[in-house]
Amino acid sequence: MADTLRKGTRVTGTERSELATELKKRYDAGESIRSLAAATGRSYGFVHRLLTEAGVTLRGRGGATRRT
Repeated sequence: MADTLRKGTRVTGTERSELATELKKRYDAGESIRSLAAATGRSYGFVHRLLTEAGVTLRGRGGATRRT
């Protein structure tokens, strides 16, 4: 996988669907989009788009919320 994920290379076809499946499993297991992006060497936006294309229901940002 590392060879196909060099920065700036296009990920298409079966490679893209295999990557989406792997990232979906890891995201569903609790990993964050940022950690997935760092692990794959891709941008946050790329991973976010790939997860969305794979039909993943994205989690909220969490953390403290403001109250008025």
